[in-house]
Amino acid sequence: MTVVPRTVRTVIVLIAIALGVAVAPLPTAGAQPAAGPVYPLPHPDPFYANPPDLAARANGDIIRSRPMPTPGGLTGAETWQLAFRSTDSQGRPITVIAPVDRAVDGPILSYQQITNALGVTCSPSTALWSDRPEDRMYEAPTYSAILARGWTMAIPDHLGPTSAYAVGPIGGHITLDGVRAVRQFDTLRLGASPITIAGYSGGAIATGFAATNAASYAPELPIVGYAIGGVPANITQMGLALGADRAHPVFGLAFAAAVALEREYPEEFPLSEYLNDAGLQLRQELSNACTGKILARGNGLSARVLTNGEGYLTDPRPVAVADRVSLEFQQGIPNAPVYDWHSPTDTLVPLDALDRTFARYCAAGVPVARQLVNSRDHLSAAVLGLPAAIDWVADRFAGLPAPSNC
Repeated sequence: MTVVPRTVRTVIVLIAIALGVAVAPLPTAGAQPAAGPVYPLPHPDPFYANPPDLAARANGDIIRSRPMPTPGGLTGAETWQLAFRSTDSQGRPITVIAPVDRAVDGPILSYQQITNALGVTCSPSTALWSDRPEDRMYEAPTYSAILARGWTMAIPDHLGPTSAYAVGPIGGHITLDGVRAVRQFDTLRLGASPITIAGYSGGAIATGFAATNAASYAPELPIVGYAIGGVPANITQMGLALGADRAHPVFGLAFAAAVALEREYPEEFPLSEYLNDAGLQLRQELSNACTGKILARGNGLSARVLTNGEGYLTDPRPVAVADRVSLEFQQGIPNAPVYDWHSPTDTLVPLDALDRTFARYCAAGVPVARQLVNSRDHLSAAVLGLPAAIDWVADRFAGLPAPSNC
């Protein structure tokens, strides 16, 4: 295990996202046409605004920085926000913000928080300081456990400038560019730091895409491991299971993912073409919603009651897009060992898609350690499996051989 000197100060760097793009301004929520995507309102804080020369900057370049008070529930930490350049899933530049934990050239853990949301103020860089009950920092125990190790922690707003929930390509790029920014931030002196990348559930989507893209997108980063827990590896399969044809208690998550996919791929994922008046109303109502409202409004609904006909089940375009943003079908192979933890009876995440995904990594020679957590459900597995995941990360920082049960 890594031993951290007692004199090391802990630092958090929060990664948030600006809402502008260099190509054209995003539409705002409000009076939206029935057809076409509905977007979130821009972030009201000017810190998130894109600079006029954004397109000329390199991915990971820092745009601006500011110190922040440490979020409630965490102690012994120094907190910063960094605005930096990244690219979204269509290749347009965006701006992002980061939080970090410091030791000179000490380990960096980029942790992608579970963020199932359609509004930009639901992102960690805002929600960590919010007093709203729906923004409570549910992952504070995770952060405390990481900070106790003395590691630098980067927490990106991995959903991107349109809050593109479940759209993995943008999350992977933001995660990698966030680490680039942290290593460039001279105040923290982390330019030679080793890196691990971790996340659970929605955060694992961004983590998984960072793992499959790192070799081609950010080959210079010295990444030593990826910890991926409870990852929805097949968005199509998961969406169909969560209320495509019949009522489901967490249908809101599937609906939010569909809204986000239309935001990123409006021509190929024309959700609004199939929604009836009730569906269009729900889409509008949730256009800036965080997880609590998404789950509450979607509880007991299904795609069938919100759509006209069954075109949403037969149109091959949405399926092709959902497959494109599913980890199972990515061609890239992680360039470092992988750790996976999940419940063996998880009813939210299709486990067969995980089996196929990790079997492909094993076949390519990647050490994969899989851990079944003694838990019956998706959310409790996140917490119960965390200590072993952090120990695995510590061993990667210590340079120990990576275990594998391929």
